Amino acid sequence: MPIKIPVELPAFKVLSDENIFVMNIERAKEQDIRPLKIAILNLMPIKIQAENQLLRYLSNTPIQVEITLIQTESYTSKNTSINHLKRFYSYFSEVKDTKFDGLIITGAPVENLNFEEVAYWSELKEIMEWTKKNVFSTLHICWGAQAALYYHYNINKLPLENKMFGVFKHWVNNVNSDLTRGLDDIFYAPHSRHTEVSKEEIEKVNELEILSESEEAGVFIVATKDRRQIFITGHLEYDRDTLKNEYIRDVEKGIKVNMPKNYFPDNNIKNNPMVKWRGSANIVFGNWLNYCIYQNTPFNIHNIK
Repeated sequence: MPIKIPVELPAFKVLSDENIFVMNIERAKEQDIRPLKIAILNLMPIKIQAENQLLRYLSNTPIQVEITLIQTESYTSKNTSINHLKRFYSYFSEVKDTKFDGLIITGAPVENLNFEEVAYWSELKEIMEWTKKNVFSTLHICWGAQAALYYHYNINKLPLENKMFGVFKHWVNNVNSDLTRGLDDIFYAPHSRHTEVSKEEIEKVNELEILSESEEAGVFIVATKDRRQIFITGHLEYDRDTLKNEYIRDVEKGIKVNMPKNYFPDNNIKNNPMVKWRGSANIVFGNWLNYCIYQNTPFNIHNIK
């Protein structure tokens, strides 16, 4: 996919070096096509890393995509430079009058807080309510998925005795589902979380459908039947070293954490982790853009409601 981002954004060089087709804004203007307008509400502390990860997978179909990066106004990241945020990010208040074909709400390292204790919870609630009439399909990741299930359906997160940390096997419940079609019978995905959501509580909501799950990691992909709201409890977007870097960070802080499962060959941190989820990530993000958005979103974006 030609993805439309500013040439100055760090992801432009990163993805270009990987031979991923990225298009600068000037070239995009010459194409007679309506690109999908996709926004990313980036709640991750290291925002440039999250940008690179997500844009990599939004760049792998023939559809042109125009990206808008959003940050919270009620809380400013301490791990990303102010100059980067000012240059490439908008506040929700600046884009709330805009319609979007898709929105991604990322995870955030605030799992051990009650939702109401999160500094930007009020703002996030406003954004999640706004998505109902202004975004055709919203994809929520990890804590973002838990927050949305809580806000929209009053399904609360539950604490885990031990962190769900590693790369786990998953299966698809319906091989003909638009979002998961093309996935292998058994596929892998990374998880990194201290909480989970209850399968039993989700099954009580007629509007929701569990599309994929794992014997060890539990519920993985949940969606409304109209695919307007999608919830992924893991991190298909993660890079090869993301779990490794999280593990080293926690160990250096003196946090008691188990080594990520099924990740380091021979469970030796000196061994380079093997990526087992890249193909699955390409399929899920590609299906979301194509089947859940492109094939159904109004050509006139102002007709989204």
